[in-house]
Amino acid sequence: MLAPFTRSSFLLLFSAACTLAQGEVTLPNIFSNSMVLQRDLVNPVWGKADPGESITVRIADQEKTTKATGDGQWRVNLDPLSVGEPLELIVSGTNEIRLTDILVGEVWICSGQSNMQWSVNSSNNVHLEKASANYPGIRMINFPQVGVQEPVWTHENRSWMVCTPDSVGSFSAVGYFFARQLHQTLGVPVGMINNAWGGSACEAWINRETLAADPQFAPLLDRWIANEKRAEDLSAASELDENQKKQLAGLSRQMRGNSRPGNIYNGVLKSHLGFGIRGAIWYQGESNAGRAYQYRELFPLMISSWRKEWGQGEFPFYWVQLADFMAETSSPQDSAWAELREAQTMTMSELPNTGQAVIIDIGEGKDIHPRNKVDVGMRLARWALANEYQMTIPFRSPEYKSMEISGNQAVLTFDFVDGGWRPFDSNELQGFTIAGDDKTFVNAKAILMKDGRIQVSAESVANPKSVRYAWANNPIVNLYDGSDLPLTPFRTDDWSGVTENQH
Repeated sequence: MLAPFTRSSFLLLFSAACTLAQGEVTLPNIFSNSMVLQRDLVNPVWGKADPGESITVRIADQEKTTKATGDGQWRVNLDPLSVGEPLELIVSGTNEIRLTDILVGEVWICSGQSNMQWSVNSSNNVHLEKASANYPGIRMINFPQVGVQEPVWTHENRSWMVCTPDSVGSFSAVGYFFARQLHQTLGVPVGMINNAWGGSACEAWINRETLAADPQFAPLLDRWIANEKRAEDLSAASELDENQKKQLAGLSRQMRGNSRPGNIYNGVLKSHLGFGIRGAIWYQGESNAGRAYQYRELFPLMISSWRKEWGQGEFPFYWVQLADFMAETSSPQDSAWAELREAQTMTMSELPNTGQAVIIDIGEGKDIHPRNKVDVGMRLARWALANEYQMTIPFRSPEYKSMEISGNQAVLTFDFVDGGWRPFDSNELQGFTIAGDDKTFVNAKAILMKDGRIQVSAESVANPKSVRYAWANNPIVNLYDGSDLPLTPFRTDDWSGVTENQH
């Protein structure tokens, strides 16, 4: 019979590596040689020791002292540091830990699912990218994929890597290209904390107590509670037939996986939550596309809960809107992916200091992992450079603002159009559809007006009620502004969607 599936089993399995040796001061693995500390910010440093043990932390000209609490935890806050020569961090108690080659610069989280996890090794022009990756001022730490319901304090055999032609292949590609743009532009070190996990669902990144406190997520949690109870019942059985063994094996994988509420929050994020950062970049949503309406609330909740627990205020949080994917279609259709993109766009108006990089133009219909990660990283970097580093550059894709109906024509107005419109490859605008009272969409003719508005119509629609753009899994679109930023997918209606009642 398979070993019983219990929460204590997970605790034993994943806390063994974190057991504190008596009398020794220890640090979680986010603190290692070659790490990057956030400049001009109070940086917390924490660890474990014997209860009551005196701890001293030294860096540059600073010395901080504290004592471990009754449960062996300790923490100090370093005064803000400035960019300069590499530093040493020395932590002393009954033993001494000496970390070297520490840089001070800009630190960002790069998180999400497989498109953020996607490595430089698997991206475009890998040989050229690796050959030129001599950037000792760029550092990255990759976290392992551990899904559990109890917080993991540290992870063994994971430390900060210095960017070289030999090491960069294992870097998150989006994270690396984002960091490279910042490093080249700002001239300061950049550290990236990569905790992305392919296939992960948004709810796995959120504290389960936070989810449970919001009644709208009760159906989501109830499904998991039922699965958990089933796994416990099977584990407690004295004998199992072959079918039950298969059920238990499958449920056990789910319990350890990347979709269970709170699993990644506890298994990965908690080990470095609170480390000094400038902000976060995020690429996720594919796994939640079937519940896109729910994502309207789930995604903002995740961002807000991270900010609250990080204790660094409303730090910038920028994400990648889902790329185009799957087969192109010649006629308008409903689309869960379009609804997920809409939920992502809506989050910008829900929360301050957020933004999205639109990449509806650089996906691959046959591959959910488009290999062009350079443009993704650069579009994210635009947001950071403009908002966090006060550079005067275009950064936000054009967005729909309003619609007026004149006869059989809909006239659309847009915000954030920098340098006018630039249709790509053809002067004919592609990707617009229109519908009347019957809510049946047809392909539309769209014309650029001299004042920058866009006129949309179709012969079969005498009284337009709604216009949509790029409303498909893999839409055929070609509209950019003068800064080469693609128009954000949109719809002017709020009619029921295919994922509205999916929880």
